[in-house]
Amino acid sequence: MSAQLLFAAIVFASLIVEARRATSNERAQRARGGIEPTGDVYKLMRVAYPATFAAMILEGALRGGHVPGTFTAGIAVFVGAKLLKWWAILTLGRFWTFRVLVVPGGGLVARGPYRWLRHPNYVAVMGELVGVALVNGAVLSGVAGTAAFAALIRKRITVEERALRGAAP
Repeated sequence: MSAQLLFAAIVFASLIVEARRATSNERAQRARGGIEPTGDVYKLMRVAYPATFAAMILEGALRGGHVPGTFTAGIAVFVGAKLLKWWAILTLGRFWTFRVLVVPGGGLVARGPYRWLRHPNYVAVMGELVGVALVNGAVLSGVAGTAAFAALIRKRITVEERALRGAAP
């Protein structure tokens, strides 16, 4: 159980670090004329994302611990997802935010993981969710939460693509 608690602390500490960076970058984007499109699901995502992690961690605690094989696999998936996410974050620099904010006339990033993936951050988010579900043996909340969040990401991508097309130079 102590390994799960340590992992839970790492999950939520990383969310706090990312939230602080996103907030700082959001201010910078708005100062540069960044526009937030209508129809985004950010308000739902900002609650669903940590709540899904919390539900998976709670399910794991209620189940009485982890299954060794899924714990190890979950750690590997989570770490890989975090590495991809931070590669995307560092590649975007001050343009990475939790919100969809587009500065008119800005170009698309085509380096780093964006060279191979259109939305590496969202791939990483799905990996984080799967990793946490595996670590905690969360078969119910893991499947339900990941599926629900995938639907939010799908809607988010639609909004983001529309905004990026509208702001292209």
